[in-house]
Formats: sequence, C-alpha cells, structure tokens
Amino acid sequence: VLVALALVPMAADAFRPASPLLHTARMHRRTVTAMSTEGAISKRDARRNIMSKDDFIRSPQKFKEEKAAVDEMMLAEFKSTLVQDMRKTGYEYTRGEGNEKITFKLAKEFGFCWGVERSIELALSASQKFEGKKLHITNELIHNPGVNEMMGANGIEFIEKTDEGKRFDVVEAGDVVILPAFGATLEEMQLLDDRGVTTVDTTCPWVSKVWNVVDKHKKADMTSVIHGKYSHEESIATASFCEDYIIVKDIDEAEYVANYILNPSEDAKAELLRKFKNAVSKGFDPEKHLKKVGIANQTTMYKKETLAIGKLFEKTMMMKFGPEEVQERFAAFDTICDATQERQDAIQEMVQEPGAKDELDFILVVGGWDSSNTAHLVEIPHSAGIEAYHVNQADCIKADNSITYRDVDGEIKTKKDFLPLDRPAVIGVTSGASTPDAYVQESLEQLFLLKGLSKA
Repeated sequence: VLVALALVPMAADAFRPASPLLHTARMHRRTVTAMSTEGAISKRDARRNIMSKDDFIRSPQKFKEEKAAVDEMMLAEFKSTLVQDMRKTGYEYTRGEGNEKITFKLAKEFGFCWGVERSIELALSASQKFEGKKLHITNELIHNPGVNEMMGANGIEFIEKTDEGKRFDVVEAGDVVILPAFGATLEEMQLLDDRGVTTVDTTCPWVSKVWNVVDKHKKADMTSVIHGKYSHEESIATASFCEDYIIVKDIDEAEYVANYILNPSEDAKAELLRKFKNAVSKGFDPEKHLKKVGIANQTTMYKKETLAIGKLFEKTMMMKFGPEEVQERFAAFDTICDATQERQDAIQEMVQEPGAKDELDFILVVGGWDSSNTAHLVEIPHSAGIEAYHVNQADCIKADNSITYRDVDGEIKTKKDFLPLDRPAVIGVTSGASTPDAYVQESLEQLFLLKGLSKA
C-alpha cells in the first residue's frame, strides 16, 4: 500500500540527506531507501508529493506576466538572421568569389530544441518574477557557456561545487532555486523542500519520461541498465529514482555486463564490481541484480547505440533463461529524445550524400564542450571519414587560421591552417540542441573574416 508523504512523516525521512552538503560526484551511489510496503512511500510518490506543492513551479503558465519581456530577451540574444536566411534558401549559403568563396551546407535539423527553449524561458521568467529575491541554480542550466553566462547576468547564482559536495548551506528559506534542464536528484529535491524555498523546475519533459520508465522497472522488480555517463548530471538524477541500477557508457561496457550474465564466476563478479564501482547502486550484487533488467538512457546518447544495447540484453536474457522468460526478464521503452534523434539523423543524411566525403572540407559542430548531444554529432562524420571540428564558441576560431576544438575522444586540440585559403571552401554546419542560432552565426562570421569577407 502506498501512503501519501504528508500522512507518513517518518517514512519521508528516508529521503532526506544528512548534511546540507551533497557530494554530487557520488550522488547516484547514495540511493535513498524507498519501500513499497505499508508505512513507506515510493520514490516516484515522494517526487510527486514535492512537485504538487504551491512553492514548486514547473509550468510556463505561472509566468504569464513575464512572458513578453522574456521573449524579447531571448530573441535579442539567440536570433540569427544568417541562419534564418539559410533555412529559407535550402539550407545552403555561399559568399565570395574565386579563392575567397565559401559555401555553408547546414544540416536540416540543428540547434535549439523545444526542451532547451522551455528551460531557458522558465529560468529567465523566474529571474523577472522574483527580482529582489536571492536566486540559485543547482547546476549549469544547459551545457552551453553563453547561455549560462546569461543566467549569471540575470542575477542567478550557481551553487558552488566543492570536494565535499554542493554548497547548499548558502540556500536559505525564502530563496528561489532553479533546477536545470537535466533535472535534479531526489535527494536535492527533498533538501530544497525541507529548506522552505521556491523551486522552479526546468527539467526537460523527456528526462522526466525516463524517470517514469525506471519506476516501471522497479515495479517489475527489474534492475535499470542506464545507457549514459555515470558522472553526467542527467544520469545522476535518473539513478536517484532507481532502486537498483548499473550505468553503461557504451556498447563495449554493455557487452562486458552481458558476458558476466552468461559466464558468471566469483572472479568475474569481483572484476565487474571494480570496473563499475562508480556506476552501480548501493549494495549492487551482479549475481542477484542482473537476473531481470530494463533499459533506460540518458536522453542525449546516440540512439543507434541505445537500441543496440537493448537488443544485446534482450538476446542475453533469451540465451540465459530461454525465450519463454524474456518478457518477464527484459523490458525496453523508447526514451530517446526526439530532438536528439532528429539532429543525429540530419548529420547522418549530410555525410551520406553522394560525394560528401570529397566535397566537404570539414563539418563545423557548434555547441558546449560538455554537451553530450553535441559530442555525439561529432561521432557521425568521424565514422564516415569526414573531418569535424567541435567548437564551443566563436573565439575558438582564431585570426591566424587556427581552430581550437574538442575531438571525438574528448581532447581539446588546436589545428593550424584548418581553413583552405588558396581555393574555395565547402563547410558542413550543425549545432547541438543547446546551441542558439546566434552562436552559430558568430562562428560562421569568423570563417568569413578568415576568407577576407565582411561579417554577415
């Protein structure tokens, strides 16, 4: 029997952290105890109880009076006339003649998604509505340096991270705390609820959808296999809503876990626990917790890989327990964000066009260096044998014709003479779901200048 939190204060204490400092690097290992027996509540119900309160805001409808001003702020900061023109003219734009000529081929889907726009709108609306109050945000709103600078410029303070954890001790009753697009852990939500603050939740609805999926896993007595990065804010938040979980970053790690399921031993168990020590729930026992699994994911991961991981575990359960038990021991739901998939499909289409490998000098990928969805866009041209440069802002492109970029392995590198100046150039262009069009235009303008052309 699930009992409402308000009626069972003792049970709610199971969700409360012992200290105002939360060590987020290990947060997902501190899974709070949640039981479905009488006298306690589930994590899902604990979250819903917090979200039902008047001082928890998650709808743009609560900011109707601020909408016009916020729309104007976003338009001024994020709009690009150049990118808008490219959309109208077949996603292609050419300037210059002779060796100065440069052509941009824009991916059909790129840039800001609805969830990111919604998150920014909510955060800026909060800064307008609660002007005069102290505003905090628990993490970067999204993985884009320009957008996060904009948050700071509007009076939103980022809660400091230390070796001991986040400095929630600076948050006082009556303050306003913004939860980022990636979401927040149940522990953080409970702490803020206890503190008596106004919470503005900008969590992307696609992320919330994953949380509902892991709740289904729990009800089916399944362990959640999360395709994601264990240190990523979204995966940390998702893990906090699981009972038992293991996080795998790619197909190789998934195959490692699948191999253990099919070939268990004491040595293999010890090695798996060592390998995934930062990526499993507290008390995780491979022998016990890998008999029934459900697939979930960090919404910004590469969809094809998530699907491959799902197929792998379905096949593994079939081989281990027989086809008649697969339905009972395996579950997968589609939780890949539409925007993530559309941007991946668009860049895939670009690199697969006939002659693309010979025509394109490189593909410019614009987005935060710590943006997972942007990083995955780089993997696609890399796999197709096409050079790709991932820049997080326009000043990565220097006047000496060098570019500082993040490569497919996550290393920050600098390359000299990257743009051909002795002949016409053709450049593919895309951007991550957290990248405003204006930031793309700024990067393209740097390329115009290198070619001796004026800005757009």
